Amino acid sequence: MKRLALVGLGVVLGLGAAVGYWRWTGQLPGLLLEVLLGRVRLPPGFTIQLYSSYVPNARSMALGARGTLFVGSRRAGRVYALAPRDRDDRAGEVRTIASGLNAPNGVAFRDGSLYVAEVNRVLRYDDIEARVNDPPAPVVVSESLPSDPNHGWRFIRFGPDGGLYVSVGAPCNVCESTDERYGTIMRMRPDGTGLEVFARGVRNSVGFAWHPLTGQLWFTDNGRDWMGDDLPPDELNRAPHKGMHFGFPYCHGIDVSDPELAQKRSCTEFEPPALELGAHVAALGMCFYTGSSFPAYYRNQIFIAEHGSWNRSSPAGYRVTLIRLKDDRPVTYEPFADGWRLGLLTWGRPVDVLVAADGALLISDDYAGAIYRVSYKTARPT
Repeated sequence: MKRLALVGLGVVLGLGAAVGYWRWTGQLPGLLLEVLLGRVRLPPGFTIQLYSSYVPNARSMALGARGTLFVGSRRAGRVYALAPRDRDDRAGEVRTIASGLNAPNGVAFRDGSLYVAEVNRVLRYDDIEARVNDPPAPVVVSESLPSDPNHGWRFIRFGPDGGLYVSVGAPCNVCESTDERYGTIMRMRPDGTGLEVFARGVRNSVGFAWHPLTGQLWFTDNGRDWMGDDLPPDELNRAPHKGMHFGFPYCHGIDVSDPELAQKRSCTEFEPPALELGAHVAALGMCFYTGSSFPAYYRNQIFIAEHGSWNRSSPAGYRVTLIRLKDDRPVTYEPFADGWRLGLLTWGRPVDVLVAADGALLISDDYAGAIYRVSYKTARPT
């Protein structure tokens, strides 16, 4: 009994030390993460490993032409550059290439330059992969974004049309706004000119991508709060052209009228989501699988990082899901990687997903301050 008591005390002290380390640094110790990753459930043939445990508040990701992984943050105010993986399939050295920024969540890479989205502006770091040890002063691309911090962390990506797309979340839980920029996905030229609204009625999108075959924009959208545990759903939307309205703040999901604004507009006026996701799962980053190392039936299918609920009585999310498409329509919605909650303990929250050059799937985690790498290995015949 005495030995068991000492073991229990050791576990408590160890967890206490780990929590203290996390609170101080914004990341969990690598050795602890290695152990916890063994609890993540994946389909047969897939494995998950720690790519880097030195990325505090890791959020959106972008891949450079030379294999550098760029990672934005939100609360940390930093942008990181991770050297390409080594022989152990882990990232090389992690460098902070920018700090003191205003929630630099969004990162995108184009023509040798890294674009970084703060709350109210977009910056550009030229020839960045050659200068990670001596980052250049940023060029201000645009200062035309709203400065409201509520849902102010931007997601950015370059579309197949060459435009830089920027999410602009609503400055509230649910409200009408006279500023047409709020609750949208906007688009600008790479030099910042031509800023326009591409899609409206979008409460807060923190992830979008274009279908590899059709070139159509797909995006996640976070549903409003305080309508109960099971309403409204988060959304996966498809925007094949400019000018579509997806319902916020009047309608949520396919046909859930907002209790505060239902008398003003009907759900039949708006574009319904391509798929209703789980309520409060906080669907953030998404990507189409374009690699070749996973089995063929994953090709051009959608992965979504579900960050996890913050006010649901029974937590939901905290996983990466897979949406299978048929004829450009979602037909299944299922867990792919699950296990970042152990009972009452949360030890990780997926934020973004990205297909690496070798076909592996990278997952960022702002709670643990880490990047994970999911790979597939065909079983050898016995």
